[in-house]
Amino acid sequence: MIDDPKTLVSTDWLAKHLKDPDLRILDASWYLPAEERDPKAEYTAAHIPGARFFDIDEISDARSELPHMAPPIEKFMSRMRAMGVGDGHQVIVYDGAGIMSAPRVWWLFKLMGQENVAVLDGGLPKWLAEERPTEDMPPIARDRHMTVRFQNHLVRDVTQVAHASKLGTPQIVDARAAARFRGEAPEPREGLRAGHIPKSRNVPFGTLLNEDQTMKSVEDTRAVFEAAGVDLGKPIVTSCGSGVTAAVLALALERMGHSEWSLYDGSWAEWGMFPTVSVATGEA
Repeated sequence: MIDDPKTLVSTDWLAKHLKDPDLRILDASWYLPAEERDPKAEYTAAHIPGARFFDIDEISDARSELPHMAPPIEKFMSRMRAMGVGDGHQVIVYDGAGIMSAPRVWWLFKLMGQENVAVLDGGLPKWLAEERPTEDMPPIARDRHMTVRFQNHLVRDVTQVAHASKLGTPQIVDARAAARFRGEAPEPREGLRAGHIPKSRNVPFGTLLNEDQTMKSVEDTRAVFEAAGVDLGKPIVTSCGSGVTAAVLALALERMGHSEWSLYDGSWAEWGMFPTVSVATGEA
C-alpha cells in the first residue's frame, strides 16, 4: 500500500514516525455490547506508545437520544485540547478490531476541518502480530489549541437522506451486513425495524478488508463498490447501524479519490425507529 497521512498509513510508517514530536496517536476502539469487550480497559492494559484514548460514546452530542452523534464544535475542541491534540499535529487513529471504529474518528476530524489525520491499516491487531511495542501508561497531555472549520457537506441528517432516497440521488450505500440490510437478521438495538433505506445499495464494510483486517487495494475496493451497483461517478451518502462503520466506506471512497461523499450520522439507529420513513427489505 501507499502510505497517505490524510487517509491510511501502515504499521511500518507509524513505527518510523513514533517519536515525531508533532505526532498524536488515538486509540478509538469501540464495540457493540454483544462483543462484551471493554475498550477503555483494553487501552489501560496495553496501547501503542503515546496513544490517547478517544471515547466515541463520550465525545458525542449528549443532547441527542441517538448513540454517539457528532459532538458540538465546542465540545470537540475542549476534549481535544485536554488530550493535547491540536493545530500542527499529525493524527493517527487505530482500533482494536483492525479497521472498524477508527474511521469514525477519522471522519470526525475531517468534519471539524482537520486534514492531517489517518487510520492505521490493520490497527492494533496487526501492530501486536508484528510484536511491536506497547505500554500501559497514558501519555502526559499538554493543552493545544485546535482551529475548527466545520465541514457541513460531510454529514447528512434524516431529512436529507429521505430526500435522497426519494429522488435516487445522491446514492445511499449501507455498510451493514447483508442479512441486516435485507431485513433477515434482527437489529442489535431494540425497537428498530428491519430492512434498509429504499433505493440504497449494500457494501458490507467487511468486504473492503483483507483477512488480516487491512484495507483492500484501491483497485479491489473499486471492484467491490461496482459489484454492488454503486456508480462511483456520482455523489454518495454512507450509512450503517449507528454511523460508525459507515465511516469505513467513507475512508475507502476518499482513498479512491471520490470526494463527493457524506455520512448519515443517525444511520439505521435513527431511520429504523422513524415511523414516517419507508423501509425496504430483500435485495437492493
